[in-house]
Amino acid sequence: MTTRFAVLGAGRIGQVHARAVTSTPGARLVAVAEPHAAAAEAVATAYNCDIRTIDEIEASSDIDAVIICTPTDTHADLIERFARAGKAIFCEKPVDLSLSRVRACLDVVGETGATLMVGFNRRFDPDFMAVKAAIDAGRIGKVEMVTITSRDPGAPPYDYITRSGGIFRDMTIHDFDMARWLLGEEVETVMAAASVLTDPKIGELGDYDSVNVILRTASGRQAIITNSRRASYGYDQRIEVLGDKGALSAANTHEANIQFAGEGGFTQPPLLNFFMTRYTAAYANEIAAFIAAVNAGATPPTSGEDGLLALALAEAALKSVAEDRAVRVAEILG
Repeated sequence: MTTRFAVLGAGRIGQVHARAVTSTPGARLVAVAEPHAAAAEAVATAYNCDIRTIDEIEASSDIDAVIICTPTDTHADLIERFARAGKAIFCEKPVDLSLSRVRACLDVVGETGATLMVGFNRRFDPDFMAVKAAIDAGRIGKVEMVTITSRDPGAPPYDYITRSGGIFRDMTIHDFDMARWLLGEEVETVMAAASVLTDPKIGELGDYDSVNVILRTASGRQAIITNSRRASYGYDQRIEVLGDKGALSAANTHEANIQFAGEGGFTQPPLLNFFMTRYTAAYANEIAAFIAAVNAGATPPTSGEDGLLALALAEAALKSVAEDRAVRVAEILG
């Protein structure tokens, strides 16, 4: 079976997903929708697909699935449109910045029976997948603590910060999803601390650039997340999972997997410095998993509910910072 795709949005991430579709067996890229003509033409030329409007794609009988890579404030509306049109949907996170809007959108997905996968690419990183597989195989026994470090080389542009929803909804949301996945239990309470340490302008825009979060499940399992918008040494992405029989960890990815030893000590190449290069394999694996689910008529591995729960943890973290207390997730979900 071959699933016929359209990509909505030909920006940076749209180009990554277009390449993933065209390189994955069982998938064919039929069309791209993009208001900027040059970007649309670049994708169409590179991957031999049509340029169509979103309205045309919605009505197209030769398209089975869409990949939504448009601005965040369009996601929920587009999910609903294509759910009603009978298309399978992959959407970059988040579904929306509002929990109530996400819930309304997921209601439509449920009513129509549409297939929806939300993009949490880090679950598909080969090293992180290996850690999860080892946990599931019982290598470290019962999970007790998870530590996630996620630091960017530098902050995004100021205009992005103003529309991103803030660090918890934009950056930490990936780590909230990873924590849920690795803990194996739902989070009950969230305690967060946030500061502006790298750039006063970020604070003036109403956001933070340095945060730490402690998550706790009902059984007492804990996850600690540390985020910063500045890591002068590169893109810092590490996880560690402690169990009652041992520990697992995934280290940073360097430009080359070599190490030099000499009189001056040990040195190795720098870290990868951009999320697109750090997670190249993860993006490809993510789209391959979506294609496999669609072709098999199966439930995708990261659902709309995963998107909702990660956003709820972000909201709980914001409330924790504002009120200087631990916040129960039930307060957010109602």
